[in-house]
Amino acid sequence: MNASRRTAFFSVAASAALAFSLSACQSGEGTKAEGAAPVAKDSVSASAAASAPAAAGTSTSNNTGSGTSTAVGTAHKSDSKSSGAKKGTATPLCRAQDVKVSSERQDGPPYTHIILTARNTSGHRCEMAGFPHIQFLESHKQDVPSVAKSKPAGPTVLNPGDPAFALVKLSDGGVDEDNEVVTAFQLVLEGDSTVIAVDSSAGGGLAVDPARTLTGYWTTELRNGADDF
Repeated sequence: MNASRRTAFFSVAASAALAFSLSACQSGEGTKAEGAAPVAKDSVSASAAASAPAAAGTSTSNNTGSGTSTAVGTAHKSDSKSSGAKKGTATPLCRAQDVKVSSERQDGPPYTHIILTARNTSGHRCEMAGFPHIQFLESHKQDVPSVAKSKPAGPTVLNPGDPAFALVKLSDGGVDEDNEVVTAFQLVLEGDSTVIAVDSSAGGGLAVDPARTLTGYWTTELRNGADDF
């Protein structure tokens, strides 16, 4: 190989080596750039992945809160349902149309008390609440006062056919009392304004002293002691 060809060969080789070196550098920078992009992408993905659990955690927290809210709502719903069930199954008050009221003298003579009997003649359960609101005389419009100690501990609930009782004091039994003979009187039940007329003409009527009258609460039985007044 002559000198000119050798020089040309080395010149071409040097150029090729330089080109290869430049290409490699560019390729390396390109690879680095491309590598940077995936790293950035992976970083974003990692950030998004990190954010995703946080968001999921927030969602879970919200769900927990929502669960609490749901539990409270359920509790309220349950309470409402229970309340509704209670209302739905609560025993209604006995009304005038549900019972038949009669009276009879107790002990005597002198006859100072009567026993009122209210029998459930309806086809359903009902509650005899409170005490009978009695008026014996047209000239004495005030209701007969009630005796607190005769109040039962629980509701007086009557099944169909069951009776409730109330002891009523008419007088002290004194011969000098200001008594009036009553052959009929009226009463109303708790929660009902319908007037019930009660016949008391048997035995010549009842001697009533309006200043001494008292009534007990409705009970399923007359209890010794609690209804003595």
